[in-house]
Amino acid sequence: MDIHALEQKAAEIRKTLLTMIYTAKTGHTGGALSSADILTALYYRVLRVKPENPQWEKRDRFVLSKGHCVEGYYAILGDLGFFPKEELKEFSRFGSRLIGHPNNKVPGVEVNTGALGHGLPVGVGMAIGLKKDNSGSMVYVLMGDGEQGEGSIWEAAMAAAHYKLDNLVGILDRNYLQISGNTEDVMSLEPLADRWRAFGWEVRRIDGNNMQQVVNTLEAAPVSGKPTLIIADTVKGKGVREMENAAKWHHGVPDEKLYKSAVAQLDDAVKELRHNG
Repeated sequence: MDIHALEQKAAEIRKTLLTMIYTAKTGHTGGALSSADILTALYYRVLRVKPENPQWEKRDRFVLSKGHCVEGYYAILGDLGFFPKEELKEFSRFGSRLIGHPNNKVPGVEVNTGALGHGLPVGVGMAIGLKKDNSGSMVYVLMGDGEQGEGSIWEAAMAAAHYKLDNLVGILDRNYLQISGNTEDVMSLEPLADRWRAFGWEVRRIDGNNMQQVVNTLEAAPVSGKPTLIIADTVKGKGVREMENAAKWHHGVPDEKLYKSAVAQLDDAVKELRHNG
C-alpha cells in the first residue's frame, strides 16, 4: 500500500476497534487508537507474513508487548484474513478466543502477552533463535511507554545489544499517558533516547501518527550490528477529539452518543483522505 492508502486503512482500523470495544463493553481504547498507525504500517507495508499460512517459516515475527491494546491488532489480523473477520464481533465474549490480550490460539499471534515488560525479552529470544538458524526474518516488538518502568525491559535491552541483534526492532508507543496518569509523574522516562543509546541501541524518534514518517523509519531499519529502537511520539486516543490526550481513556467504553460521534469523525477522516487522494 502507498502512504495515502495506509492512512485510509488506519482510519478504518480505528473505526473497527472502536466498534469492537463498544460492542464488547470493554477495552483499552486510548492506546489502541494511538498505536493504530504503527500497526497499520507494519502489517500492510513492512512485515513479511502470509495470512493463509500463519506459521510460514520465513515470516517476520511481531510481538505486542503492550498486550492490553489488542483491539487494533485483532482488527488488522481479521481484516487481512488470518481468521474470519466476522469473528471480531465476538471480541471479549464468553468462550471467544479473541480475549482482551493477545492469545496464541488466534492465527497470526506469535505469543501471549499482557504482563508488561515481557514482550521485549520474548522478542530478544526470538531474534537470537532466528540468528542461530541463519534466518533473514525480522522481529518487531511494540512496547508502551508505561512499561518502560519494568526492569525486564532493560535486561532485555542490554542482552539485545550484547548479542548484536540487528534483526530486532523495538517500537515504543510514546503517548505519555498510562493508567495512573502522565508517565513523567508516575516514573520519569526522559531523556529516553539517551537511555536506550547508552544500552547500545540505534535510536530514532518520529511522529508516530505521521504515516510517512512511520513507514520511512520502519523501512530504514535495521542498522548492521545493533538493535534498533523507534520512539514513536503519539497521541493517546488519536482520531477521536473527545478521547485525545486524556488519561481516563486508557481503559474505557464510549456511550452511544460518544461512539456515534467517534464513528462520524473517523468516517469524515476517510472521506477527506479519499477526496485529497
